[in-house]
Amino acid sequence: MAGDFLTGHADVPTAVDSVKRGAFDFCEKPFSDNALVDRVEQALHLSQTRLTARKEQQRLQSRLLELTDRERDVMHLVVEGLPNKLIADQLDISVRTVEVHRARVFDKMEVKSAVELANLMRSLS
Repeated sequence: MAGDFLTGHADVPTAVDSVKRGAFDFCEKPFSDNALVDRVEQALHLSQTRLTARKEQQRLQSRLLELTDRERDVMHLVVEGLPNKLIADQLDISVRTVEVHRARVFDKMEVKSAVELANLMRSLS
């Protein structure tokens, strides 16, 4: 993300273009030093927030890649809210096998519940 755009000769098309290209803000001279510093601090905070979110998304994607195909199948059905018995029936495996895969999914995805897993998966969208 670009920072602020500062100019002494601005027009509306230039301002619009600057913002479309990623400028956080568009300031015209004369400007208040305090206001400029405030906007730069806001831009830095927003940038840090976005970087943190991007890193978390990459970490989540990495955890998803650690799942086996069967664990992924079980995970999707858990997220849909199906109980272990229905998951076992749908995948034609035993309930005990579902429990083992489910536990591995929770461990690999670093969650403690199906609700937490569902919320985590929703954050990918």
